[in-house]
Amino acid sequence: MYSEVFMSITSLPETNRIMIVTGHYGSGKTEFSVSLAMARRREGKAKLAVVDLDIANPYFRSRERRAELEAAGIGVYGSLYNTEVTAELPALGASLRAPLEQKDTQVIVDAGGNDSGALVLNQFRKYFTEDDSTALAVVNFSRFETRTVETAVEHIHAIEQVTKLPITYIVNNTHLLRETTAETILRGHELTLTLCEKLGKKLYCDCYPAPVVDASELQEFRETLFPLEMYMRQSWHDR
Repeated sequence: MYSEVFMSITSLPETNRIMIVTGHYGSGKTEFSVSLAMARRREGKAKLAVVDLDIANPYFRSRERRAELEAAGIGVYGSLYNTEVTAELPALGASLRAPLEQKDTQVIVDAGGNDSGALVLNQFRKYFTEDDSTALAVVNFSRFETRTVETAVEHIHAIEQVTKLPITYIVNNTHLLRETTAETILRGHELTLTLCEKLGKKLYCDCYPAPVVDASELQEFRETLFPLEMYMRQSWHDR
């Protein structure tokens, strides 16, 4: 793993205690959730938890990185089952309510992809109050389903309609896996700014795959950069 890659997150916008991360399948929301949790831990956040509510998609679930997260002191909650042989069974454990109720714990909720996956959030709506939670949408403009500002607008409206949770921030995670270049991320940055303007949202950050793209190539918007360490994507996935 790329544990050496690290950039301060102090310049990122402040959010409430519970951060709800939504996004289209393939947007990279799980990679973002895990990388953000690890970055927060390295900056000294004492009580952190990742709640994996993605029970529909059997691929790239944050609970797959349970060992790394727990070794770093981050609680992992979600599936009723803790073994990979049962990981695809769509069952949530009652224990995941614990970090949502603990006011001294910062929580990152990895929600299911699309509006249908985000439906699971409705079971826990009582915890997602305006003064205790902030919702983000991760967008990858290289995905067919969100390839334009117009389709991204439709996607975010669908999530908000289903969950009744207003999206506050947009995360630019435009990438092409290991074919990502600085130009890929710059294109996503510009499209995300247009998307934010149309929706009245704010840019949270511009993600870049740290093992693939050098941050020095993205100096023109370095204040919003956030490195993804690619915890979820082992090298064999790209062969």
